[in-house]
Amino acid sequence: MKETLLLIDIQNDYFPGGRMELAGMEDASKKAAGLLKAFRASGKPVFFIKHLSTRPGASFFIPGTPGAEIHDSVQPLSEETVIEKHFPNSFFQTELLSRLNEENVTDLVICGAMSHMCIDTTVRAAKELGFTSTLIADACATRDLKFKDELLPASTVHASFMAALDGMFAKVMTTEEYLV
Repeated sequence: MKETLLLIDIQNDYFPGGRMELAGMEDASKKAAGLLKAFRASGKPVFFIKHLSTRPGASFFIPGTPGAEIHDSVQPLSEETVIEKHFPNSFFQTELLSRLNEENVTDLVICGAMSHMCIDTTVRAAKELGFTSTLIADACATRDLKFKDELLPASTVHASFMAALDGMFAKVMTTEEYLV
């Protein structure tokens, strides 16, 4: 077993003042920073996933803007890997799979944003690719969603996706549970 940490889309636009502020992003990034510190201390590999929006009409994560940059709470070191992506699935049209294979990684610890989008899509893809995943629920964040006339609070969206992924696709736990 070789384990790595994936920090997905912990970028400025998701924080207060950004173009797509998420509920609980500051708390989630603090938990992610704790995971990052533990992985660095143990010498385990870390991969930062950075979304850059290239589709016409995109309103956040615009290349070259401060909002697209990785947040200061989890800044990569010069020797750490940053993978750029343009779709929700961190594996799709990126070098992530080949880099994980080069490192002989078998197990992923996943955190970041958004729970209902890039986290969900990447966790499901990881399962299909044969990885064992641990999803750190309190190191993830999302936003309110609307379905028809119903407003779904971010906490409900987040809990629904964590529940759907737990068991079949990943072991879902808190930062504290993982770090024990």
